[in-house]
Amino acid sequence: MARIAEGAAASGTRVDRSVREIASGLNDRRRELGALLAEPQVGTIIVEHRDRLARFGVVQLEQSLKAQKRSLAVIDPGGVQDDLVRDMIELMTCVSARVYGKRSARNRALRAAAALKP
Repeated sequence: MARIAEGAAASGTRVDRSVREIASGLNDRRRELGALLAEPQVGTIIVEHRDRLARFGVVQLEQSLKAQKRSLAVIDPGGVQDDLVRDMIELMTCVSARVYGKRSARNRALRAAAALKP
């Protein structure tokens, strides 16, 4: 938050409210971000890194804000490679868990059906 406050002060932007949300850029269930986007009084949303706001669809988000005469300010426009790698691993883990979970559930159902047969 300190780097965002410093970046905002350097650009002459006044910060009325700070919101902290710990979530991956891949997570689309972000309560705080949704609340900011829903409030028309919020003129500028300041983030430290673009890819921490959202991995996909940031351009569309910026266009939507611009159409509403709002903006998105990015303090550090360079990507954070470690965060990207961590998010990709998280995504692969989630997909793998779903695949293996389905297989595990199918195997448990087959074992239960086999145990019930005389």
